[in-house]
Amino acid sequence: MTQLALFDLDHTLLPCDSDYEWGQFLARIGVVDSDYYARQNERFYQDYKDGRLDIHEFLRFALKPLSEHSRAQLKEWHDQFMHEVINGQLRQKAIDLVKKHQDAGDLCCVVTATNSFVTRPIVERFGIEHLIATEPATNGDNPLANFTGEVKGSPNFREGKILNLHNWLAKQELKLDELPRSYFYSDSMNDLPLLEQVSNPVVTNPDDRLRNEAQKRNWPILELFA
Repeated sequence: MTQLALFDLDHTLLPCDSDYEWGQFLARIGVVDSDYYARQNERFYQDYKDGRLDIHEFLRFALKPLSEHSRAQLKEWHDQFMHEVINGQLRQKAIDLVKKHQDAGDLCCVVTATNSFVTRPIVERFGIEHLIATEPATNGDNPLANFTGEVKGSPNFREGKILNLHNWLAKQELKLDELPRSYFYSDSMNDLPLLEQVSNPVVTNPDDRLRNEAQKRNWPILELFA
């Protein structure tokens, strides 16, 4: 039977936060007001680490630049972002972890709060087909329709990851509690709700709060970037 391997992305498979780095990149190339954007980006990132992020406020901020430019222009910038920022952040230990599960025949999926525009090309670099992410809304069904700045469906954050995972599994005609084994790799205390849902939680490059929680529960702790 199918086994499931779920991976958070930022600070789990990547040693950085792709959402934060994308914001810094836009500021650096002058797409957004660099001083204002850098300050807000830093504030939201700290809120996330502290477990007090207002996800709706953050997404209004993060998705706004996507709504102000064409998909062709955004792709050009993202290609540059991959080349200048992300390619240098890919780590062999993380690639090997994914490959271990793929070689075992496990169904692999990245589950991330960061939006799918930013993350899908990154996930593809790991050779992972499936992605559950926060979905930016568009002004039409055309795959190249422009973004509106709003969110489609539920933000893929905290309990929202559980909701979106179950919806995705239903499309695969699977149920989490019927799988022989399910893994979830994550670094963040924000992912505790989903870590509690799988049979094999693996705390990966954890923040201090999640490390303490893992030690209390005797969950395995994996360091990919030590």
